[in-house]
Amino acid sequence: MIADKMTERLAGLNPTLLEVIDESESHRGHSGFREGGESHFRIRMASPAFSGLSRLQRHRLVHATLGDIVPQIHALALELTES
Repeated sequence: MIADKMTERLAGLNPTLLEVIDESESHRGHSGFREGGESHFRIRMASPAFSGLSRLQRHRLVHATLGDIVPQIHALALELTES
């Protein structure tokens, strides 16, 4: 599952909070929706790795950490804070 892969990779950033939420079902009938889900995700994460980084830098770090997973999904919402 994509959510499991995301969780595994993001664990490398030593999060103090990590939620990977599949919101696909709430987007049924919208662009990018796929039967079975795994098209729309929200990540809530707090990590010391975000300390001193701007919002954009945090987003870039998460995207780089997820790597080849990002092109496999339609939408990714990020709520990132330092801990």
